Amino acid sequence: MSDKTVQLKAFERLLIIMDELREQCPWDKKQTMESLRHLTIEEVYELGDAILDNDLEEVKKELGDVLLHIVFYSKIGSETNNFDIADVCNSICDKLVDRHPHIYGDVVVEDEEEVKRNWEQLKLKEGKKSVLEGVPKSLPAVVKASRIQDKVAGVGFDWENPEQVFEKVEEELAELKAEILKGDQDAIESEFGDVMFSMINYARFLKVNPENALERTNKKFIKRFQYLEGKAKDLNKSLKDMTLSEMDVFWEEAKSL
Repeated sequence: MSDKTVQLKAFERLLIIMDELREQCPWDKKQTMESLRHLTIEEVYELGDAILDNDLEEVKKELGDVLLHIVFYSKIGSETNNFDIADVCNSICDKLVDRHPHIYGDVVVEDEEEVKRNWEQLKLKEGKKSVLEGVPKSLPAVVKASRIQDKVAGVGFDWENPEQVFEKVEEELAELKAEILKGDQDAIESEFGDVMFSMINYARFLKVNPENALERTNKKFIKRFQYLEGKAKDLNKSLKDMTLSEMDVFWEEAKSL
């Protein structure tokens, strides 16, 4: 059998199992789109963790979990005659064809950036009133800021070069420092937000994903701190009883690992 035939058979198997679970399993029978929502979000985050860890075996497993959720929602949709998995697949296929006129039409593009600009323009032609309509309200703030900046850049609202963006970062830092000296907590929070927003924008010019960068630092800090905890335990000491100088010795050791 060809690869496509094997893939389609595997997908058909998943659809059959989903039908059986929905009919026979007490837990699966009770689920609704609302009850699955938080589980889906959790699965996507687990997939994100696996990707950052470069654990391809885990990526494969987490992709399966996400795919199961897509099939589950589609099954629920079919029970109310709103949509089924075929409608879901055809909907995304139609969207991809419509938004890639440089592949399925006669539009010529020079590079990736022009593709992104065309994508946003096409979405507006589809009836969206704002390029920012597609940014989910519930996204984490760092991810949301990154998506906002990507989208407005796609319609030409952008800086011309990285130097301008870094100057904006410095300007925002100066404004934050001024508000700190004044001691106005609300203004400090506002300016701190502006600093973060400008840094996230600068990350885009550096071709750095700010969410990934911050998560790498989180993981690095956790690893080093847990090394410190382990060393303290070896010495039968509690961290709260150690001086900063004592802790710094092990912290530096952890950095060299």
